[in-house]
Amino acid sequence: MIRGIGVDIIEIARIRRDIEALGPRFTEKLFTEGEIAYCSAKANPHQHFAARFAAKEAVSKALATGWAGEFRWKDVEVTNDPSGRPRILLHGRLSADLGTASIHLSLSHSEAHVVAMALIEDHTT
Repeated sequence: MIRGIGVDIIEIARIRRDIEALGPRFTEKLFTEGEIAYCSAKANPHQHFAARFAAKEAVSKALATGWAGEFRWKDVEVTNDPSGRPRILLHGRLSADLGTASIHLSLSHSEAHVVAMALIEDHTT
């Protein structure tokens, strides 16, 4: 059963400006150590940070809670499997709250924008 669907689009330039203005204060607030290491190692790190930001927003929309309450940015971590496919790892209370649910994630980008779509599938019914 589909529990929720969320989509987000973000300008890569916005993330670039935030990172340049705030540096680690911005990245360490929003991203896990693994995400920071992954993005920083890329030729265009801002694009990868933007993709992860959009993915976190899409997941929050799929949950229909937004960023309210106990939900934290680092509760949602974007990783990649060996083929490069993006995956969501959940941490903290969010991991327990979603139980056996799966989150499917799709990311796409142009030169200027990144879009993320998240679908939460509940396996309990």
